[in-house]
Amino acid sequence: MSMHYRRLGRTGIKVSEISLGAWVTFGAQISDKTSVELVKAAYDAGVNFFDNTDVYAKGRAEEALGLAVKDIPRETLVISSKVFFPTFEGVNGRGLSRKHITESIHASLRRLGLDYLDIYYCHRHDPDTTVEEVVQTMDILVRQGKILYWGTSEWDVFHLTQAITFARDNGLIPPAVEQPKYNLMNRSHVENDLAPLCQEFGIGLTTFSLLNYGILSGKYNDGIPAGSRATLKEMAWLQDRITPEAIEKAKTLTGIASGLGVTSVQLAIAWVLRRKEVSSVITGATRLEQLDENLASAELEDKLSDEVLDAIEHVFDHGHENA
Repeated sequence: MSMHYRRLGRTGIKVSEISLGAWVTFGAQISDKTSVELVKAAYDAGVNFFDNTDVYAKGRAEEALGLAVKDIPRETLVISSKVFFPTFEGVNGRGLSRKHITESIHASLRRLGLDYLDIYYCHRHDPDTTVEEVVQTMDILVRQGKILYWGTSEWDVFHLTQAITFARDNGLIPPAVEQPKYNLMNRSHVENDLAPLCQEFGIGLTTFSLLNYGILSGKYNDGIPAGSRATLKEMAWLQDRITPEAIEKAKTLTGIASGLGVTSVQLAIAWVLRRKEVSSVITGATRLEQLDENLASAELEDKLSDEVLDAIEHVFDHGHENA
């Protein structure tokens, strides 16, 4: 298997079309030893993009990734983190104020053991901070060399367009990437709202929740297995998403995938990769077998015939989504 690389929107940087993220797993669900093994195996398979966030496992996820990449040549890596959620005490310990962003980037770099981040995301839109202040602060960090590119995650089109326009009108560095949720059960925001923005402004997409919190993997087709993500205390809300309708769709996807000789995980990821706006799909894994399964998804393009896509479309009409 050979990894494919895509440009991050219209920037010159290239990221592996399949990347490895730290959410739920690094610093929490898996040991640091396992994190190191996963990162090194992914890197050996051609993955160069590793996604993280300052709030994952209260900072432990960044520490685990820092440990995993410390012996890998820095110039071969694309590492991201995010800022927004509460990470410090007090009223200024959250959000996108210049104060919180500045303090957060220093804390993330310290935990990761890095001099700079390749990509820094504003993890949500902050209604208490003007878009102008956010753009100005990110521009400062790029010019200081602490970050190379910046982007947003889960922003609506209005505020993202506002940020791009303000940056362009004032000679500042605009966001290059948006990180949205995108999967067979959550489609309309990317396909109806973000796709035109990507076309107009050259924004790249690094998508997450490819399996809709594991539902599309088929792991919940026959109930909630012990030790799965849905049994974790902090993920109790997920059980409300595992509805009979969602499971029925997941079972149908499993059947389509089986007919192609692949897994539902691989088919779900390959379906996302078919979109030209997508720069990279952020996958998660708790063991090497899951990583291998995810990575094999990049080789399924020839299996996505019109007939297969029509069958999938019949099941997952994006006019009736499961959020």
